[in-house]
Amino acid sequence: MRRREFVTLIGCAAAAWPVATRAESKPVLGFLASGESKSFAGSMAAVLKGLNESGFVDGQNLTIDYRWAEGQFEKLPALAAELVRRPVDVLFAAQGTVSALAAKRATSTIPIVFVTAGRADEVIE
Repeated sequence: MRRREFVTLIGCAAAAWPVATRAESKPVLGFLASGESKSFAGSMAAVLKGLNESGFVDGQNLTIDYRWAEGQFEKLPALAAELVRRPVDVLFAAQGTVSALAAKRATSTIPIVFVTAGRADEVIE
């Protein structure tokens, strides 16, 4: 996925948050990733840019709560559960399908935005 498409995706996700939630309190974005923060730095800048373009600024009118599995995929279910208990308004799963699946298994009520890439003929069960 190219950077511009990624930024657009994040902006659309931010715009999907209910207007009432934005007006009443500072929304919390739960960020779940399978890798390390340093390996996602460039993409994270695009995420923050997309949020900013939609009127959300981390630390001002948005809180982002990060969880990094640091390559230890077995940690993802517990990290996702932590974010759900926090609670967060939206879960953002990054760095692979494994993060998205952990988020999906952790909640059926919190919206999940995920970014993943793979072959067009790949089947996910």
